[in-house]
Amino acid sequence: MEFDIKKRGNKENLKLFAKEIMRISEKIGMKSSARGWCYLMEVEGFITKDEFDRVESLINSCRKKGILPIDFISEEGKRDFKGVEIPDRDSPIESMRRWITYAMRSEDMYTPNWWEGEDYYIQMIVEKIDLKTLFSDVCEEYHIPIATSSGWSSMLQRAIYARRFKEAEEKGLKPVLLYCGDHDPDGLRISEFLKKNLEDLQGISWDDGETGFDPCNLEIVRFGLNYDFIEKHKFTWIDNLITGSKKGLDLSSPTHRNHNMFYVQDYIKNIGKRKCEANVLMTVPKLASKLVRDTIVDFLGNDSLERFQERTDEVRKIVEEFREKTGLTESLQSALDLLDEEQHTQ
Repeated sequence: MEFDIKKRGNKENLKLFAKEIMRISEKIGMKSSARGWCYLMEVEGFITKDEFDRVESLINSCRKKGILPIDFISEEGKRDFKGVEIPDRDSPIESMRRWITYAMRSEDMYTPNWWEGEDYYIQMIVEKIDLKTLFSDVCEEYHIPIATSSGWSSMLQRAIYARRFKEAEEKGLKPVLLYCGDHDPDGLRISEFLKKNLEDLQGISWDDGETGFDPCNLEIVRFGLNYDFIEKHKFTWIDNLITGSKKGLDLSSPTHRNHNMFYVQDYIKNIGKRKCEANVLMTVPKLASKLVRDTIVDFLGNDSLERFQERTDEVRKIVEEFREKTGLTESLQSALDLLDEEQHTQ
């Protein structure tokens, strides 16, 4: 890399840095958080883990100065505005034509009950936005909801996915929550206490009268990052137990209020004063996809995608038979022909 990470971040050096990071971006084909870029650059051999903070700072400097796009990194959707309305570029008649075209292939936009006849209903929680980005395609393929918890998830977030579990359980499905997060004392503790967090919400009620979910039959599976997986693939261990974004809060320090807690001391005894952040999976996207796919297939079976396709085929058959029976296809095509004829005369 032409850019020296230790050099002052003037505009010329920042441009060299941005050029290199854009090259890596094209290579992996997806967005990453600023922290995720640190891992990617480390794998490329450009930096060490001691330079992670420096890279995050340089990325943000490039974004501020317009050297990198402001949306170059991925961030949580919870910061998005709601209520933004974008005017249609098409005319009202062109819009009508588009909707009629949609009606002619409505089966492609119909969502069947994927879980009808299944044994399990699965949802996924991950600790980092990078993992959500990394796993989303596979989760979409298997129709599994995925969200970022960002540490201890919000009460409302837990209530929402617990409600889906309750509805599934009432239909005879076994609820399963898959979790992937950092390998550090709190990261491991989060996965262990997910059920306790859900138990705390059993007494809630919703505006529509629905009540809380009893998670006694919920199966929670932590599928990463686990110690053996980290060691097998020689992932980076970071030599501190800093918690959150506040640099002074290190669980390995006696000054941290949780330092003497059993879970911290047990972790230090068995793992040491080090951690592995889940963002590291961004450096091995194929392995990460295999990890999440294998975890899902353990529950749904190897033929699950074929079963989902059968449901899609059944919807298509029903719609096609209805169109043939009613002559709807011809009517919709006639409407499109009229619209085209009218536009040509204008």
